[in-house]
Amino acid sequence: MNSYLQHYIDGAWVDSEGGTRHHVINPATEAPCTEITLGSQADVDKAVAAARRAFESWSQTSIEERSALLTRIIEVYKARMPDLAKAVSEEMGAPIGFASAAQVPAGLGHFISTLKALGDFPFEEKLGRAKVVHEPLGVVAMITPWNWPLNQITAKVAPAIAAGNAMILKPSEEAPSCAVILAEILHEAGVPAGVFNLVNGDGPGVGAALSSHRDVDMVSFTGSTRAGIAVAQAAAATVKRVHQELGGKAPNLVLEGADLQAVLPPTLMGVLANSGQSCIAPTRLLVHSSQVEAATAVAKAMFEGAQVGDPAEMGVHIGPVVNKAQFDKIQGLIQSAIDEGATLVTGGVGRPDGRNSGYYIKPTVFADVTPDMRISQEETFGPVATITRYDSLDEGVRIANDTPYGLSATISGDAAEAAKVAPRLRAGLVTINGWSPDGAAPFGGYKQSGNGRENGKYGLTDFMEVKTIVGAPA
Repeated sequence: MNSYLQHYIDGAWVDSEGGTRHHVINPATEAPCTEITLGSQADVDKAVAAARRAFESWSQTSIEERSALLTRIIEVYKARMPDLAKAVSEEMGAPIGFASAAQVPAGLGHFISTLKALGDFPFEEKLGRAKVVHEPLGVVAMITPWNWPLNQITAKVAPAIAAGNAMILKPSEEAPSCAVILAEILHEAGVPAGVFNLVNGDGPGVGAALSSHRDVDMVSFTGSTRAGIAVAQAAAATVKRVHQELGGKAPNLVLEGADLQAVLPPTLMGVLANSGQSCIAPTRLLVHSSQVEAATAVAKAMFEGAQVGDPAEMGVHIGPVVNKAQFDKIQGLIQSAIDEGATLVTGGVGRPDGRNSGYYIKPTVFADVTPDMRISQEETFGPVATITRYDSLDEGVRIANDTPYGLSATISGDAAEAAKVAPRLRAGLVTINGWSPDGAAPFGGYKQSGNGRENGKYGLTDFMEVKTIVGAPA
């Protein structure tokens, strides 16, 4: 079992002050695979103090110095990619091939795109008699989830370093090892002591302590909407900046007359990839009444052809979901759809055949799903797709927008027609005949999917303060 019982604070691995031991469970075996220490208020105070000290000098470094550091981080990260993939696979259940090809490269991509954005960023501009400048924000607390752990950690760490901030990371206690390895990468690359700090912990403990800490200037959170509300409430008393990427319930609006065999597989893959544990998974297929039967047949064939297997083995298959709580939640939502009258096309409750242990979900498709059903409104976070019919484009758009979320939306069909529909969808990301975002473009949500943006120059902007100087000599 991996043992990471220390926190990384002020450039060194240190023992916790009053923390408690926590076992991380391998979702394929249901056995412990890693042990960490859930940190305490004292650990948080020590990390915040270290970051505050480091900010004084790090915030004054040049763009060239920060660019050189990001370049070193990228090189060390590349060397540690096999270690990162193994950690992700063991702790959150991503098949090792998917972890190596998608999960770990996603994290690397944020360092690369941030390095480019840093070189192109307009730090100063002239407006009338004023000079407007972008400056480092301060001490940033980062609270990240388990589903794409490196992607969501590096989407915060890379721009925070580039902007000249100091930071404290609390990764998910469900997938902490890749964060520990990242701390080793940053240390080897020469990140100055105190600029990056890692305190393992859970949300009610370390997460709440960071969100409410008076010496933290910003909290950047990725996770559920429920937890995001708690973070915002904890942060309100100190009026710190709150940056959030929260839940999603993405529609897949299939345009009337679409070539279903061509456009559905690339978008349905977003429901199967990562075992459906993606906040932008386009799980709600909205299909014109004239094509419901044909779309159902395509989805049925694709999901019945999806293999479920051991994440430690190479191959084209999906793994388990992350833990028992997620397994039980998904099972409950599947059962709710059955109870509410949806038609089960394939899959259903229980584990796939031949799986008597592990948190494996049957790839599942429901037809005849109405917008008022729980499974149409609540984030499932598993390999489960629903099919809802519409009779007019206006109705399809209305159903697509009819959830509390607005993180992403997908349109399947003629690309030119889809581009005309895209402005009508209330989502921060709209994809056409695909489901993946562009790492250089802004990412974030509308409505209860959060606020703020990550990636590229928009990530840099959100991790900076803007200052106006009037009267400076030309």
